[in-house]
Amino acid sequence: MNASPGPPAIFDARRRAARLTRSERLFARADFLHDRAAENAVNSLEVILRDFPDVVDLSAHPGPFARRLADSIAASRVGAVRAISDPDTRAAPGAQPLPLPDQSQDLIVSLMSLHWANDLPGALAQIRRALKPDGLFMGTLLGAGTLKELRGALTQAELEVRGGAQARVSPFADGFDGAALLQRAGFALPVSDVDRVVVRYPDMLALVRDLRAMGETNVLAGTSRPLTRAIVARAAALYAEAHAGPDGRVPATFEIIHLAGWAPHESQQKPLPRGSAKVRLADALGVKEQTGK
Repeated sequence: MNASPGPPAIFDARRRAARLTRSERLFARADFLHDRAAENAVNSLEVILRDFPDVVDLSAHPGPFARRLADSIAASRVGAVRAISDPDTRAAPGAQPLPLPDQSQDLIVSLMSLHWANDLPGALAQIRRALKPDGLFMGTLLGAGTLKELRGALTQAELEVRGGAQARVSPFADGFDGAALLQRAGFALPVSDVDRVVVRYPDMLALVRDLRAMGETNVLAGTSRPLTRAIVARAAALYAEAHAGPDGRVPATFEIIHLAGWAPHESQQKPLPRGSAKVRLADALGVKEQTGK
């Protein structure tokens, strides 16, 4: 009997790890998205009045979360943040087992990494298993609206110059799927929110330099023909023609999906069984119930 095939390899995990490692010396100049994600996570922790002694950071670039936490009122309730040093684990979530025992962590944070998972539900399930019962996961990943301007310009330029185009920008998850993904991975009380950020650049090439500094350039699996100077120049021109403002600067859209979920525990609130309501919906809304003929 043949084993069932695993999820398709959308990304090349080795190339992703190499790109992430190379980006580390440049990251400080382009850490604004990671810092924004870390700020949101810390703000959420400030209103959760409980202690998290055992904490691990699985983020692509560890550091922003710990720095934001150090200046927060939540710092006294959160233990020392341990970062995973292995670049392969940080670069390609779920590609190999997490180096964490089951039910060992009170809080796991993963910022700006999960959009590189070939099996996102599987990566989330690994995180859930590493949490203690009633432990908290907080994560962010890039969503479907990310780099829509760049995707369009590159596709059109390659079609014009070569007569055909390959995917050059990663596929991203839909922000509306966040809570469902957490539920599928076994989390309780899932929460998902979408934060859209528009950053303005002098030109397309300045955007690409920031993407390289973040380690966010294309690592789609399989072979692809390199972009020529003619294609890049045409893409930059198309980008400016379609999107440049009066000052000549061009926008780049980033969609950040924020996720939060808890490892199941018997103390958590649970939905009432179906049919157990004591008040009719029409009565609660103060409307007259319509009946069919």
